[in-house]
Amino acid sequence: MSFVFLLHYSLHFIAPGLIAWLFFRDQWKKAWLIMLATMLVDIDHLLANPIFDPDRCSIGFHLLHSYPAIVLYTVMLFFKKTRIVAVGLLFHMFTDWQDCMWMKLGVH
Repeated sequence: MSFVFLLHYSLHFIAPGLIAWLFFRDQWKKAWLIMLATMLVDIDHLLANPIFDPDRCSIGFHLLHSYPAIVLYTVMLFFKKTRIVAVGLLFHMFTDWQDCMWMKLGVH
């Protein structure tokens, strides 16, 4: 198991729990579960051919990982009802983006 693999999945599963605890402490368990649920955004990978390509950056490639989608997720931050979902989606995008940076450095 590589460092990048461990970092990627730690950021997808553990970091949202820490974010939930730090910023949504009064409802951190619910916030963590909501942020974990935002990983369903990866359903857009099913539309790609091949579905999984270890050398493909998902940011800017998949529909729900596109720049217009990221702008929408940012707008969602400004509304209390969608804030936790927005944080989860944006952190998911950050996690996938950092994976792309490792790929560009050839550390994948």
